[in-house]
Amino acid sequence: MTFSTTQSNQFQTLAGMCIGQAKTRPDAVAFIAGDDSRTFQQLDLSSNQVGHGLTATGVTPGSRVAILGKDTIAHYEILFGCAKVKAVLVDLNWRLAPPELLYILNDAETEVLFVAQTFFPVVEDLLPQLTTIKTIVALDGGHPDWPGYEAWKAAQPKAQPDFEYDANDVAVQMYSSGTTGRPKGVQLANYSFFRLMQGILASGDPWMSLNPDDILLLSLPQFHIGGLWWAMQGYAVGAAGIIVDTFVAWQALQLIERHKVSKAVLVPSMIQLMLAEPGCAQTDFSSFKSLVYGGSPIAPSLLRKAMETFGCDFFQIYGLTETGNCAVCLRPSDHDPAGSPRMKAAGRPFPGVEVKIVDGRRTLPAMRSGEICIKSPANMLGYWNNESATAQTLDGGWVRTGDVGYMDEEGYVYVCDRIKDMIIYAGENLFPAEIEAVLSEHQAVAEVAVIGIPDERWGEVVKAFVVPRQGGEIKQRELIDFARSRIADFKVPKSITFVDALPRNPSGKVLKRVLRAPFWQDRDRQVS
Repeated sequence: MTFSTTQSNQFQTLAGMCIGQAKTRPDAVAFIAGDDSRTFQQLDLSSNQVGHGLTATGVTPGSRVAILGKDTIAHYEILFGCAKVKAVLVDLNWRLAPPELLYILNDAETEVLFVAQTFFPVVEDLLPQLTTIKTIVALDGGHPDWPGYEAWKAAQPKAQPDFEYDANDVAVQMYSSGTTGRPKGVQLANYSFFRLMQGILASGDPWMSLNPDDILLLSLPQFHIGGLWWAMQGYAVGAAGIIVDTFVAWQALQLIERHKVSKAVLVPSMIQLMLAEPGCAQTDFSSFKSLVYGGSPIAPSLLRKAMETFGCDFFQIYGLTETGNCAVCLRPSDHDPAGSPRMKAAGRPFPGVEVKIVDGRRTLPAMRSGEICIKSPANMLGYWNNESATAQTLDGGWVRTGDVGYMDEEGYVYVCDRIKDMIIYAGENLFPAEIEAVLSEHQAVAEVAVIGIPDERWGEVVKAFVVPRQGGEIKQRELIDFARSRIADFKVPKSITFVDALPRNPSGKVLKRVLRAPFWQDRDRQVS
């Protein structure tokens, strides 16, 4: 492979970016995690070793490689190592319950798994049911049966693997929950991390002027598209990224002050937790230039307090994993501390992104509500091994978001409701069908309906309505504990109401709008 440019807006692949930045900025710091750090050149060499190590295990282009563990510098070595041998990274949400992890690992046909010591017991229990795993590498700690990551990596050569790279190659596979209760593997190509920003810059729009002097707070996990996309935008310009393995508000405040963080991406619940910290008022935010927020709408009162406290530019973004992260942005010029109707918008499409509002196949005019559809240069290739779901979501190059909204005459997009039966909890997309399926497994449950209700801290929380079986007895705590053993804690209902029957229409469909109404009736929009 040849590499002819060092300009960040010319990168086409993750492997090419890693190689290019090592040549351009070899001694500059790429990542900091606690007391550990790596330069761009060190990342390049160590990722070469990871690539050779993967090849030695039998990994070939298109093989799936998974990570189970909280974010470390090793995560990025593995990301680039996969890219350099054209393998596909599946970074697992470590908050998931064992049955959920098992499904994803088998669905992805994972061949190599890197696992942190904290999750050794989980993988040991799942091992007899894992159908495609050939090699397991222990990221930290010692394991009697699995090689340790550092020794495994050190045994490999530092030379560049010999591959040709293409922008259309699948780079990562991220799993998002589905309305059927089974998560789907969103396949994102190399281009998903570059073409959007290239289009923005080519139009003469600096957006938030990311540059080599920036220090970025990487507070969203790599398994989240918002976290990985943000880290790659920083890498592309040669900025340093401060890795946060688990978000803790007071620690985030310390990192901002200690490292003089200039830019960050946060979800509203993170912002609220930081503002609630006693030490927030004494934190030095003088280095803070820009804050990107998204994942769920933000309460106006919370936004006003954040703007007053942080004293920086605010950018709201809207998009999906399927659109390669953000597609729409509300700029700082539209953020009015006094509040304005414009601040209810998600923003306007980035240069190179198209948005339309549809009713079925019909495109609607301004101010008419319908389904929001997005055509972005970063759109996914499709869902892994799921042609029917891909066809339903990717419609002629447009991603059907499942969100209801409208555009005004100036092109601002407003999100009002959801077509998809989805709950957004602290930036995580949850689908009631998955939670309902788990609760229905309990022998005392006859019927169940799950909805999201507004919550000031988390945006929405999960609430279940349960019809007990005749003669069955069950308590709320028992059912919550039952769910917690089968699905991730953040999906478990925060409250359960036992009812004699669920409201239904004449055809028997559960009327969730009736269940939702008492909780949402005084709100302007039916999402929080």
